[in-house]
Amino acid sequence: MAHDQFGELTGWDLEGFHNGGDTELWKRLGSHVITEQGDEPGDEGKVAGVRFAVWAPNAKSVQVIGDFNWWTGDQLQLVPGSGVWAGFIPGLGEGTLYKYRIETQEGHWIEKVDPMARFSEQAPANASIVYESKYIWSDDDWMEHRRNGRAHAEPMSVYEVHLGGWRQGKSYLDLAEELVSYVKWQGYTHVEFMPLAEHPFAPSWGYQVTGYFSPTSRFGKPDDLRYLIDRLHQAGIGVIMDWVPGHFPKDEWALGRFDGTALYEHADPRQGEHMDWGTYIFNYGRNEVKSFLVSNALYWIQEFHIDGLRVDAVASMLYLDYSREEGQWVPNEFGGRENLEAIDFLRYVNRHLYEREPGVVMIAEESTSFPGVTKPVHEGGLGFGFKWNMGWMNDSLRYLQLDPIYRQYEHNLLTFAMVYQYSENFVLPISHDEVVHGKGSMINKVPQDDWRKFATLRAFYSYMWSFPGKQLVFMGCEFGQRPEFNEAASLEWWVSELWGHGGLQRLFRDLNHIYRDNAPLYELDNDPSGFTWINADDAAHDTLSWVRHDTHGNHIACVTNFSPEPLVDYEIGLPEAGAWEEILNTDAPIYDGSGEFGNLGEVNAVAEPWGHFPARARVAVPPLGSIWLRRNLGS
Repeated sequence: MAHDQFGELTGWDLEGFHNGGDTELWKRLGSHVITEQGDEPGDEGKVAGVRFAVWAPNAKSVQVIGDFNWWTGDQLQLVPGSGVWAGFIPGLGEGTLYKYRIETQEGHWIEKVDPMARFSEQAPANASIVYESKYIWSDDDWMEHRRNGRAHAEPMSVYEVHLGGWRQGKSYLDLAEELVSYVKWQGYTHVEFMPLAEHPFAPSWGYQVTGYFSPTSRFGKPDDLRYLIDRLHQAGIGVIMDWVPGHFPKDEWALGRFDGTALYEHADPRQGEHMDWGTYIFNYGRNEVKSFLVSNALYWIQEFHIDGLRVDAVASMLYLDYSREEGQWVPNEFGGRENLEAIDFLRYVNRHLYEREPGVVMIAEESTSFPGVTKPVHEGGLGFGFKWNMGWMNDSLRYLQLDPIYRQYEHNLLTFAMVYQYSENFVLPISHDEVVHGKGSMINKVPQDDWRKFATLRAFYSYMWSFPGKQLVFMGCEFGQRPEFNEAASLEWWVSELWGHGGLQRLFRDLNHIYRDNAPLYELDNDPSGFTWINADDAAHDTLSWVRHDTHGNHIACVTNFSPEPLVDYEIGLPEAGAWEEILNTDAPIYDGSGEFGNLGEVNAVAEPWGHFPARARVAVPPLGSIWLRRNLGS
């Protein structure tokens, strides 16, 4: 039977939870192994056991059921004035399987997993598991660097990973060796994990969460995940995780209608359900829900040393009429379509995390023109650090899919992004969303034969890595995987041994290393002084050219030719006369290019005005290729 005490949990402990200010809720609710003073006559010792605590304010009664009581139920007691049911059961410890059995006001009994569980059974089983971390971190140097970081002025090239599909059947511990080694070799600064919180349906890729505080057990225990992250940090690689505070699934054993009423979600389906996705929407105006979600964000950052959260589907949170017809949504108090409660919640989370954990990054996947997504909260913005540039992604992929003969007529698709480049702090994403659901893999988006496909991709990624903004690419794109992403299968690693695929993979490695070693390519991403067009208007040659600058007077000129015709003696303007080193040519033989069109490692600029530049040079640019030129300050 449950103990009379609550393991020192009182209504006072839960005051912050009820006013929306408890940002460490996992320390109070859920299951915790504790020792408590014995209360039997003559018992003066300590008793070890587990304290259970769950928020179910509208329940008539709550029991904890598990393998320790043959799933028959021990009664929990209501903590006075709190809506939280709690109890201490002596003799239990780590590994205990449990659920909550809740009696609704109508007298029905429902079984629920623990919303605050920190470990869970592997799907399709779903019981919560008592778990206490014993992990000792070894990433002090990384964490110190994070606290003093300047994310906007530092390189960020992100490798987006679905853990189950990177190499099928690998555990967190396996990935701590294989994934870390690969990402370090490729030179990415960060990995971004698609959601790692527990989810029952594998094809949801983790975007329909049933265990917000529970790392998925598909790949091992929570401390195994900590080890993976620790190893990434020790290798100098940051870790971003997708976070899903926008909606949750309707599985009857999870968060939905938790105590028989709409607790975490809105009761009105016009506010509380995404009809397209078949999911519930959190009630951001409820203080306890705010405490739950902000605590969850901090939990991953503090307990798992996650360096940043990429917040999924922000647009669906910002607008009350998102994917809804007229009459299917409820306007806000001013008659508008903005979800004011969700906006306040996002500002709250972002402000709290940036103040609490300096150096973390909050990234919005936001597809609309909502103003001020990356503006600080105190200036009226949402307070994110970065926003995915969905406009750049859509325009550039439209251009990529055109036959070269038609590209000259759609040149603005590649130049338009500079019109709004400095309105937000952008990440340029080629994510999993672009290679699923019939959209085709990146290489199959490009028309014509394999030579042109691979050459075009090499030019495209060079264009992307030299464009202002941080970069993100989905796993498999780096070696030109041909099938679409399938979460049930491994990437086709064997093709990286083949012509074209291997060259593309080697190009990615060099793009990352050159990018990280040259401040002009990242330091002033969000400052107009970091970018100057050479020629934005050469549609006739399907060619774009610009110069990137840093704060120390260094320059890198980037010229990309999306035409199948080589450019010989192509004249460009440059900010300085003298020797410019050719540091990248995507047509080089090492990348499986022809090696026929280059500049023999150097270009000499003469002091003759060209447009708005004081110097000019003639360069060779390969067909469907890019060159990068670096000003050699020693010359």
